[in-house]
Amino acid sequence: MKFGVIIFPGSNCDHDAYWTIQHVAKQPVTFLWHESHDLGNCDAVIVPGGFAYGDYLRTGAIAKFSPVMESVRKFVAGGGLVLGICNGFQILCESGLLPGALMRNVGLKYVCKPVQVRVENVDTPFTNACQPGEVLTIPIGHMEGNYFCDQATLDDLRRNNQIVFRYSSPTGEILPAANPNGSLDNIAGICSAGGNIIGMMPHPERSAEPELGCVDGLKVFQSMVGAMASR
Repeated sequence: MKFGVIIFPGSNCDHDAYWTIQHVAKQPVTFLWHESHDLGNCDAVIVPGGFAYGDYLRTGAIAKFSPVMESVRKFVAGGGLVLGICNGFQILCESGLLPGALMRNVGLKYVCKPVQVRVENVDTPFTNACQPGEVLTIPIGHMEGNYFCDQATLDDLRRNNQIVFRYSSPTGEILPAANPNGSLDNIAGICSAGGNIIGMMPHPERSAEPELGCVDGLKVFQSMVGAMASR
């Protein structure tokens, strides 16, 4: 199995994801340049955090037109696994690969801190190493992490069990006080209807080693490895 990590102009978390996959998850990984049409026979693709193309216009608005994202669209149509982290989540929404949009945080302030998220769906390739209702501590770092969609889309997300992570208290309660950015229904991460694409605002690569103070984020990568091994 092989991972690919996309590099956009301005990405600043691509090397973090690469390090986690190579040195912590112990899996083969390669970088994928934004102008490339070739995904290098990767089995999973990471769309990392960072300010792709400077986030001009709005987050993800330019990145969605990059050649590599056209290849990603074909990749997911064939069942390939894609994890979008922070800016990557924004890009996936802008590209139409995930529903909804990410808006400016409530309060219009950048938020960077560890948060708790409750695992709502463990039947995905990204959460199969978790327990139902498990609370993970994973850092966030964003200005535009306020997830929004219309009521019909929210109904679909609930009905299809596509809400994967929700901001919670340390004991797993879904409370307004636990919501760091105003996201609708405390949503921190969603998956596609087919389950092979996930977008999440928290950074699992920033909580994957003891040296970082927490290892909860490693479960996302371990889940992906397990899912690919079972294919």
